[in-house]
Amino acid sequence: MSRFPLFALPLVLAPGAALAQQSDAGDAALEELLRRQDAAAETPPPAPPASFPASRQAAESPVITVTARGLPSTLASSGQAVTVLERDEIDAVQGADIVRVLRRVPAVTASRSGPVGAFTSLSVRGAPGDQLLVLVDGVPVRDVAAPAGGFDFGTLVPGTIGRIELLRGANSVIWGSSAMAGVMEITTRTGPGLSASAEYGSRDTALVQARAGLQTGSLSAGVAGSWARSDGFSAAAAGTEPDGFSQRAVAGTATLELSPTLELFAQGRLARGRLGIDGFPAPAFTLADTDEVQRTTQRSGTIGASHYGTDLTVQVSYAAAHTGRVNRAGQADSATLFASTGESDRLLLRGEYRLIGGLGLAFGAEREWSRYRTQFDAGARTAITGAYVQAGWVLGALAAHAGVRLDDHRRFGRAWSFGGDVAYRLSPDWRVRASAGEGFKAPTLFQLFSAFGNPALLPERSTSYDLALEHGRADGPFFASAGVWRRDAADLITFASCTSFDPPLCATRPFGSYRNTARTRAQGVELQLQARPAAALSLGAVYAFTDAVERPDGAPDRTPRLARQPRHALTAFADWTAPGGLTFSGDVRLVGDSFDDARNAVRLDGYALVDLRASLPLTGTVELFGRVENLFDAANVTVAGYNGTPRGVFAGVRLRR
Repeated sequence: MSRFPLFALPLVLAPGAALAQQSDAGDAALEELLRRQDAAAETPPPAPPASFPASRQAAESPVITVTARGLPSTLASSGQAVTVLERDEIDAVQGADIVRVLRRVPAVTASRSGPVGAFTSLSVRGAPGDQLLVLVDGVPVRDVAAPAGGFDFGTLVPGTIGRIELLRGANSVIWGSSAMAGVMEITTRTGPGLSASAEYGSRDTALVQARAGLQTGSLSAGVAGSWARSDGFSAAAAGTEPDGFSQRAVAGTATLELSPTLELFAQGRLARGRLGIDGFPAPAFTLADTDEVQRTTQRSGTIGASHYGTDLTVQVSYAAAHTGRVNRAGQADSATLFASTGESDRLLLRGEYRLIGGLGLAFGAEREWSRYRTQFDAGARTAITGAYVQAGWVLGALAAHAGVRLDDHRRFGRAWSFGGDVAYRLSPDWRVRASAGEGFKAPTLFQLFSAFGNPALLPERSTSYDLALEHGRADGPFFASAGVWRRDAADLITFASCTSFDPPLCATRPFGSYRNTARTRAQGVELQLQARPAAALSLGAVYAFTDAVERPDGAPDRTPRLARQPRHALTAFADWTAPGGLTFSGDVRLVGDSFDDARNAVRLDGYALVDLRASLPLTGTVELFGRVENLFDAANVTVAGYNGTPRGVFAGVRLRR
């Protein structure tokens, strides 16, 4: 694979700071340090109107990104494409469906096999869902036992989420395996005080969520929980029996400040869910109603320590994640149809050393062990070790970074990754940014060692580039961005059937096996706009054009589009607050046509969804809210043979103290 001239970029690093989860005292120190380091790189814009939401007050509190560097830094000092969704925006969208929130991020589309809770894959810039690295409080939460090792967003209910950060583009230099298309960091709700909400609506759907936090002396702690249930609707388009979903989740964080520069931290999450699913019963073996039930348990957590000083920041941590699934024919005591368990453990070191002026050096190393087993095989285990270094410099209006990483996998050997980004402020209001990066994804344990496995598999690889021009700040009263991007991927792992093809492994794998054969190219345009033309009115829109195609050997005249990748996706939203505090909001989601299969034989029609919302504060602590999802009951199928989400009406109450 070709290497781009990263080290022609200025070797620069915006001096970073501390850990992601901190006490109030730690947060103040971090923000002060970041404000000082950014002072030379940019001229602060005028303060936004007093009516602008507190979470958007950019002049005093710079927006922090973790996905760009692995440790906190400011968005303004990064040349990468990062979008941050804060808790107030998650609350404003309302509901248990995390996909409705993520529609506000450009170049993000979702595919779901039925109602809320069903398997949901998130595509970023035309890449399959398993090429997105998902972390909860810094812990990778991919399903190690799944064939492709992706994360199921159907298991993620927003109740315990305080913040979502998404980096679009390869970033394996910092994050290692699976960061081929992007990195999503999900942060647990924290902060002192109490809040709770409850809602009920269509299809006997209920959602209850609550949070409590305290700050006392050197200790900061918080816990958040949610309970969701829905009777749902038939996942199979040909079915009539509703497929319900329920989940209980709890997450907690704690930080203990031992000194002004040393902190201990711990985070954890537990979620248990139950989902009715449809299958392919005999004798027709076509998608239809079944009594099958899937139960999923997810556990993840991390403990560690952070030292943050004037010149050196160091963080060490241990993290673990577990995903267990059991499919039964019906009730809890019925026959087990399938069961799997995937687990991982990780030791991690990250640090940043600030040299003279704006020059700095980031570094890190990690060791991850993973293992899986299923009902039908004994499973396997492996390990991967990685280390990286990233240099950088902030000089006046310029900030840039370049880094390299080496990973050593127990099974396939070594993998190198390179990456860099640059941002330049043309004026107080205009900024240009660019990035280039490599990503890789190690073969999953299932792809290597299952009955369909191939121990000779190589890692999947990608190289991505993007360039954007921005006006204003994403957290300010006005923001506009126009960008272009491209990603080339090679050695992608596909399944080869022995009935249509005769690979060498057919002698021992008569039903087929995995192999490195596919090559793809995705490129596109991203447009964003956020504005507050009046104190009571805010507007926003994100649009993406995505051209994602296969690149088979021989370069035929017509290359097939990648499955379930629409070329056009637009979300427009508006919020208006009337006198008296009553707020009306609406989102319009337009998605173009796509294909369900690699041969482009099965078309998925585009669709338009309209959501309307309203909220009314009764007191300073009590708020009523309600919404209508899919107002015009439009068809919105994202996986062939499965139903889309019909119209729904919901109402609830929210309490804050």
